[in-house]
Amino acid sequence: MQFLITAYDGTDSQALNRRLKAREKHLEHIQKLLKERKILYAAAILDDDGSMIGSTLFVDFPSKDSLKSEWLDSEPYVTGNVWQEIDIKPCKIPEFFLNQ
Repeated sequence: MQFLITAYDGTDSQALNRRLKAREKHLEHIQKLLKERKILYAAAILDDDGSMIGSTLFVDFPSKDSLKSEWLDSEPYVTGNVWQEIDIKPCKIPEFFLNQ
């Protein structure tokens, strides 16, 4: 089942520092899941000044529960308190986008 994840960072003065501190482990984690075809596509959300303020991802997991147990529960941006608001919505990506 595919999902759209929209996750926003905290807005406090240390939010960007937390993101940068967890970023390397986050990217390693994402690359592993990308190879497994569980993460399909991802991007940082930027503010008008070009600063990272969140993330958006298209993912593919058997269920919302498995998404949480196999990824989100150990995601460095979650465990590092970077993402403060996470929205998970089911979605359907057309096959022709996945075969590029």
